[in-house]
Amino acid sequence: MADNDNNANAGNSDQGISRRTFIKNTGLVTGGIVGGGLLGSIIGNQWQVGGADTQENEDEADQHTNRFDEARIFFSRDEDFEILSAATERIFPEDDNGPGAVALGAPYFIDKQLAGQWGLNAKEYMRGPFQEGEAEQGYQSSMTRSEIFTQGIRKIDEVSTDQFDEKFFDLEEEQQVEVLNAFDTGDVDMRGVSSSTFFSLLRQATIEGVYSDPLYGGNKNMDGWRMKEYPGAQPAYINVIESEEFVEMEPTSLRDHH
Repeated sequence: MADNDNNANAGNSDQGISRRTFIKNTGLVTGGIVGGGLLGSIIGNQWQVGGADTQENEDEADQHTNRFDEARIFFSRDEDFEILSAATERIFPEDDNGPGAVALGAPYFIDKQLAGQWGLNAKEYMRGPFQEGEAEQGYQSSMTRSEIFTQGIRKIDEVSTDQFDEKFFDLEEEQQVEVLNAFDTGDVDMRGVSSSTFFSLLRQATIEGVYSDPLYGGNKNMDGWRMKEYPGAQPAYINVIESEEFVEMEPTSLRDHH
């Protein structure tokens, strides 16, 4: 999910309506993975600092100084975090409309959520007896979300290795989509939870990381909001509330009020 990489997908021009345009117009995210011709550039270039110009490299380095929101709390294994990052980028890939999940910081958002109350199910009843719930009941498991994600992320790589003899983050985009589709449809055996439940949680957390307030570790530079022309946490709309035309506003984060 470099921030300024501009590897636009040439296939978008033939689609009529892009994935991001659909999201922007509807305000909804449905379904699972967006694959095929709408995928943008491959994950992996987000942390590269290129170019022969030394000053440009220094400027890029300055931008990443003291990025404490990009410090991991939950994932201690680099490989687990790389798998998570690759998976989120396939769910919300970079394209010509804007950055993907990785550039928007969604993996770091998920890392923080798993280390907190959401990941620990701190405010939920987690005692037995446990019975398998109906599909419409959503998440039903004796496992915490942090346990589900740990198992699920490593299961993604296990399926990838068994099926393609490659680590998940080394696969081609189409192969990554194929692996994730198997989780989405519940075709992968997981302990204590269905693979479709895990994928649903992963997809939910990815989208939240893309569009949540940057205060929580995702939506880097508020670029997720910019793609939807969402103004963020504005203190008031008194100057534009009577306008008969749409007013595009520079988004504001909760951090800007402190």
